[in-house]
Amino acid sequence: MSPSAALARIRLNPHSRAVQRDLRNATDMHRTLMRLVPDGLGGSPRQTAGLLYRLDVTDTFSTLLVQAATLDPTRLPDDYGHTDVKDLTPVFNALQKGLAVRYRIVVNPVKTERLPLENKGRRGKRIALTGPDADQWWARRAHEAGLHLTTALPTLVAAVHGRGDSAAAVRHHLVRYDGTATVTDPDALAEAVLVGIGRAKSYGAGLLSLARAAA
Repeated sequence: MSPSAALARIRLNPHSRAVQRDLRNATDMHRTLMRLVPDGLGGSPRQTAGLLYRLDVTDTFSTLLVQAATLDPTRLPDDYGHTDVKDLTPVFNALQKGLAVRYRIVVNPVKTERLPLENKGRRGKRIALTGPDADQWWARRAHEAGLHLTTALPTLVAAVHGRGDSAAAVRHHLVRYDGTATVTDPDALAEAVLVGIGRAKSYGAGLLSLARAAA
């Protein structure tokens, strides 16, 4: 049985107060988008729902892509924006080894600081990766996800800000990659599309978009 998911494309209404609030604070954005999935999903509702999202911004408008197992756009605020929902099953069905694809993803490339031996058992802080280090991070993650990259164009995205459960401010460094690739492992790639890649998924990172490359 092929995996399945739904993808909502929301063209945001810039005059909506809810949109303006969510664009200022990623925690509020995540809270709004979780309204699209069923209630009662336990202690890890985002993970259980498979909810991922990405904000695509152009000079003229902003679009939210939201992916989950099921989505109910009627639960968004009334003036949030225009929403279209499509079934991703055809995308999963089309994945095969050797397929040439175009991709887009926003990621949070980080590494964990190595601590001296006397600090054994403690976890080092996460350090944001930039430039070639971030590019290498993405190439490794893409390989693990069943993609052989042929091109990868990085674009620095504005860092996202929010507040955690402790009310402490959080900030995540984000990079968008656009490019072309060849599918090497369809099963691994389908899993990566479903669960996302990397960290900061609650802050708009990890959603991998695929389309067949032009012949």
